[in-house]
Amino acid sequence: MSTTAITGAQVFDGEKPLGVTTVVIEGGRIVQVGGDAPDGARIVDGTGATLLPGLIDAHVHTDRASLALALKFGVTTELEMQGTNTRERRASISEDDSVADVRSSGFALTPPGGHPSELFPEGFHPGKASGPGGGHRGEPPYRPDATSPEAAAASIPQLIAHGSDYIKFMIDDGSVEGHPGLPMLDQATLNAGVTAAKKHGALTVAHVLTLDATRMAIEAGIDGLVHLFVEPATDEIVTMIKGAGAFVVPCIVLNASMMGITGDQLADDPRVASRLDTDWDATLRSCFGHYPQGKLQHVLDSVKALADAGVDLLVGTDASQPMPFLGGLAHGASVHQELQRLVAAGLSPAAALRAATATTARRFHLSDRGRIAEGLRADLLLVDGDPTVTISDTLNTRAVWRRGTRLAA
Repeated sequence: MSTTAITGAQVFDGEKPLGVTTVVIEGGRIVQVGGDAPDGARIVDGTGATLLPGLIDAHVHTDRASLALALKFGVTTELEMQGTNTRERRASISEDDSVADVRSSGFALTPPGGHPSELFPEGFHPGKASGPGGGHRGEPPYRPDATSPEAAAASIPQLIAHGSDYIKFMIDDGSVEGHPGLPMLDQATLNAGVTAAKKHGALTVAHVLTLDATRMAIEAGIDGLVHLFVEPATDEIVTMIKGAGAFVVPCIVLNASMMGITGDQLADDPRVASRLDTDWDATLRSCFGHYPQGKLQHVLDSVKALADAGVDLLVGTDASQPMPFLGGLAHGASVHQELQRLVAAGLSPAAALRAATATTARRFHLSDRGRIAEGLRADLLLVDGDPTVTISDTLNTRAVWRRGTRLAA
């Protein structure tokens, strides 16, 4: 069993900077933090760099090819928020250190004809757009029934039995996407589903893009919101979210795309361009564009208000497939832009980094990752510079490890 010692690097352990600290990895785990490198260890000189836990994207729709792209950017875990990479379907991914690890909600509870059906062109089937590299897109392991409170409650144990790691609820009337009047979960059905999930010990998350949908989710007892409303925050809603102990995945990059802001600036960064193929470059340079009346500053102000109130914020992107109508986002790359957006909203770089590492791991009960500590997975990102001072330094990738295996350059 080989031993690797990363020496000379500043270490951010997922919660705080540790200064220049030696980190030793062996057998896929971190076995030592601090002290001297063991005799015979392979030395990785981290002078001038910062060692971070592998980043976690808390909102994606993914497949094997996208997981490979994410890992190139130091994202070692993706949390799927509608998809098919459930427990029984991801065994090969879990053992493949050339791609990011994944957890999945399976398919979300939404009424027939409800969100996200309005996003796709006529005749488009998201499961047939996976492209090379395989992975699971297509027919879900289980499609929940959200036509009544009783049906929603009965769907929860089925989702869990079919491998969902957490349960997602879509609360969306289509107004933000330009399809007002879309079929949407009512409060009774939502309440029944969330209550059943809690009975079975499952974490619950909700897709919300409006203040009204957010109120519904909080009233139902949801654990986390995996989007942020596009309207300006009110004191009432911030107090509700804080009082409920819910976390928020703002997906600022997604809201920006909804408002017509493309990812051109990110795509123009040579540190990003060098890792994207033509399809992903074109997708990143596009946008959803369904809510041009929105103001990104309102989103940034809401993020700051939530942070100031002590709400746990998590980094997520809603990156999906390399299709321009799902544009403005790219796996891995958009995590770094989300970090920059969080800092632009007023978070410190360290707080933004926590949102992509330790906080996400804690809220999703991923106790084996998200921090640099003895006994945890050796999911690590080594970057030139110091992102606790300059957040964009997270893109200065020097090395990535997934379970102690260094990703080939």
